[in-house]
Amino acid sequence: MQFQRKIYFDLLKRVEEPEIVVLTGMRQVGKTTVLRMVYSQIKNSNKVFLDMENPLDRKIFEEEDYNNVWANLTGYGIRKDQKAYVFLDEIQAMPKIAGAMKYLYDHYQTKFFVSGSSSFYLKNLFSESLSGRKIIFELYPLDFSEFLQFKGRNIVFESNLLNKDHTKNAIVYEGLKKFYDEYVEFGGFPGVVTAPTNEYKKERLRDIFKSYFEKDVQIMADFREINVFRDLLLLLLSRVGSKLDVSKLSREVGVTRETIYSYLSFLQGTYFMDLITIFSNSIDRRVSGAKKVYCIDTGLINCFAKVSEGSLFENSVYVNLRKYGPVNYYQKGRGSEIDFIIADLKIGIEVKSRGEKSDLKKLQNAGLDLGLSESFVVTREFTNMPGFIPALML
Repeated sequence: MQFQRKIYFDLLKRVEEPEIVVLTGMRQVGKTTVLRMVYSQIKNSNKVFLDMENPLDRKIFEEEDYNNVWANLTGYGIRKDQKAYVFLDEIQAMPKIAGAMKYLYDHYQTKFFVSGSSSFYLKNLFSESLSGRKIIFELYPLDFSEFLQFKGRNIVFESNLLNKDHTKNAIVYEGLKKFYDEYVEFGGFPGVVTAPTNEYKKERLRDIFKSYFEKDVQIMADFREINVFRDLLLLLLSRVGSKLDVSKLSREVGVTRETIYSYLSFLQGTYFMDLITIFSNSIDRRVSGAKKVYCIDTGLINCFAKVSEGSLFENSVYVNLRKYGPVNYYQKGRGSEIDFIIADLKIGIEVKSRGEKSDLKKLQNAGLDLGLSESFVVTREFTNMPGFIPALML
């Protein structure tokens, strides 16, 4: 059975729009499945789905004359007398494909849907040649509401974060608590979520880690010391929720600061880790302030690092807040601190296992100084107190 991700409906809306649709995200988050679902909904038979990691499919685009690329596509049933839909999966395997796509877009009115596993590669690939001709969507592991759908629990949560405090329900919470515990422990990769046993879930997580190294790190990265990169990654997994000290990391793994920065950029660009910046009205401070590190998925943390239950929970809250917009954190010297700030909504979030009234009051005071309009304490356990939101209802 195929489950419909939230992003699927966003892509469907773009079927008749002219832009090239780019779907990017880490491997095994479900990009191919989503693209195939969109492909199946296109009633026009003038369409083709190609896998760019397949050498035979890549050969179609290995032409210096782009008219020959079109000729190759006609061999797959594509016709010029009506709009053509071309789906290209994993295009990072074709570093020179942008020129051909631009030509077919401009001269043959071709509608492209493409996917790739590296944001910095795709942004560089499309930065100039397809400027104004593309729209980029990012797909992540399942959030908790999607996780519930995959588990056969079609529960619709309030979508407005500002209203969640008023719509929380103790009975619903109790019915979903065991699902949330599983979600925090094993994460939201679709193949892990649907695995029948805990041991198989762990095996799938190990496969995801292995695939990341074999297909992303070893092929796309130009790193001389792959083992050093691996050691840094494992070190970062053990420190999720912590502020990065690049100089310390440099000493610990034995490479230069510049190398650390290049590794961090790659980890972000391939969707393995997120680095969030400090909240400030000053652009200079946002750029220069220490960043906090979070992993794209709590299952990866739990499988490959030893972290506290609190750190794992905080990371889970982060990945479920990301859908509301860019996430920052705040710390004023050794004084007030806010775990997360959703700047677009002007909302401050503090993460606690249970939470007390004093936690909310402290957060509200810090938020006033920053001009935040709302403050909430997100908790693992349920509480009826105003200003508190159960994490599983995010």
